[in-house]
Amino acid sequence: MLIRAGKIVAAGFLALFALPIAAHSVVHWSKGGPETWSSADWGSSGELPEATAHEPAMVRIYAARTGRWKGNFAVHSWIAFKEKGAARYERFDKVGWGMPIRVNNYPPDGLWYSNRGSAVFAADGAEAEKLIPKLREAVAAYPYTARGSYSAWPGPNSNTFVSCVMARVPEIAAALPPTAIGKDYPCDGGWFGRTPSGTGFRLNFGGYGGLAAGWIEGLELNILGAVAGFDIRRPAIKLPGFGRIGFAPA
Repeated sequence: MLIRAGKIVAAGFLALFALPIAAHSVVHWSKGGPETWSSADWGSSGELPEATAHEPAMVRIYAARTGRWKGNFAVHSWIAFKEKGAARYERFDKVGWGMPIRVNNYPPDGLWYSNRGSAVFAADGAEAEKLIPKLREAVAAYPYTARGSYSAWPGPNSNTFVSCVMARVPEIAAALPPTAIGKDYPCDGGWFGRTPSGTGFRLNFGGYGGLAAGWIEGLELNILGAVAGFDIRRPAIKLPGFGRIGFAPA
């Protein structure tokens, strides 16, 4: 019985984690890309209008593939918003060098390592106006801001930062993609709690593993940071490397 159970577990791990990662490695490396930080394009994607040409408030949360070998597994996420009538956007990232929380170091809709970001969440007008003060408070409350407080795996990293901010603003009701490695690192250090969207619960082992179930997040199994699962609300499967395959989350 134990041998049979072990074979089932091994087959499940192979199908849901090992094979997708191996397959995506082929896809990722076949695409090529910049070899160094300095050769990558970090400019604007042109998605957002000029701040001075757009009066209403805006909020965007983006995620974009990172570079080189990490791009096979992970995305980098960030937060950008603009107050009503403001002459510029504000962008917030967490990075792995120097003081980790960076403000306005990149264009709000910038490419990340030459990769275009996808909007995880978008709000405009009155909705955005209500969210911006709460986002500012959540950014200020983020606990891992000291020099050296960045860890690419299992966190706290850029995705931990954005996930923690989102959790403090439940009105956002969105989820980072399964390839946002570090999103499951617990800001409060707890092993059990609500999902960032507030629509479910998660069991967490310091970002090294866990299980999450929520209306927004769907069902996600985390093993060493890699996530597999599925979404019922917007039907899709989630695989390491590939991320979400199916209907868009919103």
